[in-house]
This record gives sequence, C-alpha cells and structure tokens, in this order.
Amino acid sequence: MPEIVVLIVDDEPLIRMDLADMVRDAGYAALEAADADEAIKLLETHPAIRILVTDIEMPGSMDGLKLAAAVRERWPPVAIIVTSGRILPATAELPTATAFLGKPYNSASMAAALGKAAETVRRADDAA
Repeated sequence: MPEIVVLIVDDEPLIRMDLADMVRDAGYAALEAADADEAIKLLETHPAIRILVTDIEMPGSMDGLKLAAAVRERWPPVAIIVTSGRILPATAELPTATAFLGKPYNSASMAAALGKAAETVRRADDAA
C-alpha cells in the first residue's frame, strides 16, 4: 500500500515544522504550505496527497475553512483536519466529513486524528 501523504497548511513556520515532525513520527509523508494558495498548487501537482491538515486563521486569498471547502469540492477523497487555537467552528461551518482539532494539541491527539483520517482514506481506496 502506498504511503499516505499529508499536506500541512499553517502560516506559522515553527508550528508547521513541528506538525510535519508529528506527521512523520506517526508514519506518514508530509508536505508543507504556508497558505491556501500554495496548498492548492501542491494539491494540483501532487495527486498522492490524501490528508489535509489546515489552520483556520491564515493570510492570503482564503482562510482554512474556505480552503477545506475548496478541497472537499475539488478533491472529495482527501480527508480533512481543521485546527485552530482561537476559533471553534460550528459543525455547519466545516465541510462534510471534516475533523476539528483545537490547539494546542499534542502528538498523541494529532496521531489519533491522522489515524482516523487514514482509515477513512484506506476504506475509500478499498471501495474504489
């Protein structure tokens, strides 16, 4: 089975690097983007991306909630985890089948969220 690739989107470089380490430690490959525009470019050029982890508050053309909605629409099989330390989105604000993880999170809670997302991805792959 191919390695699951996780795209991490956060405008804070240290948070992004720390999260990339958590993703790799959990057994997944990691790609990083500083904003939604960079994330969309990576999604367009890396079809192996299967999980998106995005912060809500980011500068640029769209925030993390708009990015999550765009990804759900254009790349429906991609599992999505939205994070924030200041915003607690209502369930209706999140795209279908999107998980929310509040900051600060630890490596165990992120690994658990990634594990659930990876299981969803694997089930979708098996059904295809």
